[in-house]
Amino acid sequence: MFFVVKKGKYLYLKRSIKKIMKTANKIMGAIVLIIIAFLLFTTVSPVLILAEDTSEGTPGVDMAASFSPLMGFNWVYPGSTYSPGGQTLHNIHLDYPDDSYGAARDMVSYSYGYTPHLIVSVNEEAAEAIFGLGLVDNIRANDAYNGYGNSHAQGTMSRGDAVSTAMTSGTFNPLEIPLQLLMGNIKFFVV
Repeated sequence: MFFVVKKGKYLYLKRSIKKIMKTANKIMGAIVLIIIAFLLFTTVSPVLILAEDTSEGTPGVDMAASFSPLMGFNWVYPGSTYSPGGQTLHNIHLDYPDDSYGAARDMVSYSYGYTPHLIVSVNEEAAEAIFGLGLVDNIRANDAYNGYGNSHAQGTMSRGDAVSTAMTSGTFNPLEIPLQLLMGNIKFFVV
């Protein structure tokens, strides 16, 4: 009797494991398909990444970059990213309160000739959580555009170089990305 009960539990456990493995395989397959679709999508339409300063009354875009597998990672703002009327990405929330991210898409399309349909907004809290505390201060220390600087860096870099330097000199913590997504510090917009 004991052997039969034990065998029954074993068979039940074996069937349960098979069900779990089938579900896990389906989930992994879906994740792989999503990644492939994302890469194909970004090949045609780069992702626009906006670094937004939410500590200002109306948030301002301090930095922007595009990413695609074919073009790689390119800084697009500050720089020559403008609307036909001369507005810049920095004031998209002020100038276009009803469709800020649509305006960002249109500015990049007007300035660079490609249209991003996915925009990722990252605020300063998320940036510092992912790339290390002091990230914003390090950017400002190296940024010649704003005339910042300190005893270690005299502000001789473009903002893109200052951001790249600060991001690579910090401690990258990818485990913060899902947490920052859940906290709302990283947001995705399809435009």
